[in-house]
Amino acid sequence: MAPVKKSILDRLNAGEVVIGDGGFVFALEKRGYVKAGPWTPEAAVTHPEAVRQLHREFLRAGSNVMQTFTFYASDDKLENRGQNLKITGAKINEAACDLAREVANEGDAMVAGGVCQTPSYLSCKSEADVKAIFKKQLDVFIKKNVDFLIAEYFEHVEEAVWAVEVLKTSGKPVAASMCIGPEGDMHGVSPGDCAVRLVNAGAQIVGVNCHFDPMTCVKAVEMMKVGVEKAGLKAHYMAQPLAYHTPDCSCQGFIDLPEFPFALEPRILTRWDMHEYAREAYKVGIRFIGGCCGYEAYHIRAIAEELAPERGIVAPGSEKHGMWGAGLEMHTKPWVRARARRDYWENLAPASGRPKCPSMSTPEGWGVTKGHADLLQHKEATNTSDSRCGLIWFMT
Repeated sequence: MAPVKKSILDRLNAGEVVIGDGGFVFALEKRGYVKAGPWTPEAAVTHPEAVRQLHREFLRAGSNVMQTFTFYASDDKLENRGQNLKITGAKINEAACDLAREVANEGDAMVAGGVCQTPSYLSCKSEADVKAIFKKQLDVFIKKNVDFLIAEYFEHVEEAVWAVEVLKTSGKPVAASMCIGPEGDMHGVSPGDCAVRLVNAGAQIVGVNCHFDPMTCVKAVEMMKVGVEKAGLKAHYMAQPLAYHTPDCSCQGFIDLPEFPFALEPRILTRWDMHEYAREAYKVGIRFIGGCCGYEAYHIRAIAEELAPERGIVAPGSEKHGMWGAGLEMHTKPWVRARARRDYWENLAPASGRPKCPSMSTPEGWGVTKGHADLLQHKEATNTSDSRCGLIWFMT
């Protein structure tokens, strides 16, 4: 009989580092399995081999968590903005759970079932309506016996609290992760206050994911930690940021950037940037450290390598990667061999190679949120007669 794996809370309570995975929707969109705009995960049913392989790449890189590919898998999202899908959310969620479990069993990994923000909330549906959407997804996660649950990618703390309240009825550990920066949620609720509300709702792990670069996310989680401790509460902390530099973003993050979503590559973080992120996150007390949009397996491998002394293990993926460029010692060119050292890569300022490329952009800055007419969701596809031309691809 296989040994029983430790739970997420057992690991975190023992002070262990838990490494998450990366951003499946962006990674699979680049591979041709996800459609940008809807960002829905029907590939779990239509192309399971692609989802399975991505799980395996993150596992090999050092990930301890196989998060189910269930981002935007609620029925109200699947039928939003003109989509004509015949695959139900339940079918997607079940397939995603099976794939995540299959790969998790190949290593020391846990399965996390995830829910995220809904079009129904943006359209001002009732608390009961929104909670019913989360409950429908939770029923599948209970059926498939995932190890823990994540409420992720919430711009409004009110909706995140509703999600946590539903998920905690399962009796499983609950993590809550908001897509906010230091300015707080879309209604101006500070990161500290958001965290307090999430912990009071029943989340044992709180943090942020997506929308901002790693250092911005670390700062926001540190503010959450201060808020929770000031309120006399206890929690564990997580960060799963973008793999893009976003110093020019305001409160809504990278979706306001003119490069979103098809021209973000010049902003991608190097593996050495990931070393810095992992170390900084660890220093401020974050122990669940992973990634979101833009992350590939080598980014997660860099996190695992940076924290290998604390974890006491080296990921299988490091078999083909010498620490700090050590593999370059075997390169045929002497000037490349000379780069096989840590100080070279830590001090490098990479060039973009684009003569007319600005260092930063001007975000769109619409400044609208729940309740605004521009965010009213509907089943018909957006067309050119809609407000503001209607050609923006919403992630919401």
